[in-house]
Amino acid sequence: MKSLIAVALSLALAVPLQAGGPVVVVEEPPVVVEEGAASSKGLLPWLMVPLVLCIVMCGAEDDPD
Repeated sequence: MKSLIAVALSLALAVPLQAGGPVVVVEEPPVVVEEGAASSKGLLPWLMVPLVLCIVMCGAEDDPD
């Protein structure tokens, strides 16, 4: 009698463990980051420095006439 209860209890506990179904693992492809052209990396500071200097040096002068 105890063996029948033990078998029934083990079956009752095993059923919920199998109820989840298979686990499917999907691997995402690696992200490939492409580098930009090497000549464009330092172009913006070379354009901004003369622009800022021109704004400072050639700014509007307030002449009280």
